[in-house]
Amino acid sequence: MALITKKKILFPVNEALRSYLNEHERSADAIEYEELIRYKSSIPLYDSNGVDTLWETVLFSPADMESIHRQLKLVYANLTSSGNVEVIEHLFIDRIDICPFGNTKPFRVRIVNRINDNFDYFYIKKADASRIYGLELEHLLSPNAINYLVFNNTLVEEHIAGVPGDQFMKRHIHDEFINKVRLSKEFVKFNERCFVRLLGDMHSSNFVVDVTPDFEDTHYRIRAIDFDQQSYEARKAVYYPKYFKQNNPFIKMGMEVMTPESMHQYQLEERTLIHNRSLSNKYALNDLLDAMCTQPLSIEKNIVQLGKELAEHHNDPQFTKCSNMGELVKLNLSKSLEKTD
Repeated sequence: MALITKKKILFPVNEALRSYLNEHERSADAIEYEELIRYKSSIPLYDSNGVDTLWETVLFSPADMESIHRQLKLVYANLTSSGNVEVIEHLFIDRIDICPFGNTKPFRVRIVNRINDNFDYFYIKKADASRIYGLELEHLLSPNAINYLVFNNTLVEEHIAGVPGDQFMKRHIHDEFINKVRLSKEFVKFNERCFVRLLGDMHSSNFVVDVTPDFEDTHYRIRAIDFDQQSYEARKAVYYPKYFKQNNPFIKMGMEVMTPESMHQYQLEERTLIHNRSLSNKYALNDLLDAMCTQPLSIEKNIVQLGKELAEHHNDPQFTKCSNMGELVKLNLSKSLEKTD
């Protein structure tokens, strides 16, 4: 069973990462996280069933509110349309929430189109190098494009739509028309994506299930939404979603509908896809991994223990010589995909 034992350390955006972000157009002017901290009060936010969401809606003074709302709309334009302000002409900021229990105490902004009441969300967070590396690896190596921006020590992220994994398991996993084979296949592939790039802590609260009805059946995509535990923890098991007890309904379903042979086939399929994506994004990926190797991104004992466990997993002592998490990710990616050449 996977276990996260201590709160993760936040790592600063160093010069190498900043250079990567500038070169690959991930930098833009944005409101500073510290400006949102100036809120005057907050009230608990409840869902439609009256259940506390653990988010709080923040309230600003009238003197600050107009300026902050204007800046947030410009941030949304930078995030979604390369700064084209025409897209925000009919938008207004409906609500700003904070999650005081999160690692980075993120703000969530709800933005609404006044013409048709359509709405979207985006997030303002403290910039953490680990999380940024996680977002960029997701963008380069998964089937999911990710929009985010970094400004000084502030991170802006798009909202990733889908049914939260824990809610999906409570409300939908036993639906009569659910395609158990396709859903189980997707969980296997998600498991591979996480381990190959060492994304940890993927229990059911940290991913969503994107359900897409098709003309003949339904497609499923499991998407990570929390990247705080990108290559930080010491234990190899943390990087496998299958070892979290919260994900047991997926494991049980897979055991009902898949054979070991079919599971192995899906693992190879996903590793081949990751390999192809790594070739398509070769230069960006190399630049990213080079930047990642310039800071530890974890504490020393975690790096040493994970190196030992990966060395045993791959039967390769090179892992024990790695001095930081970037080197471990780089080597794990190479060893995991070498049989797909």
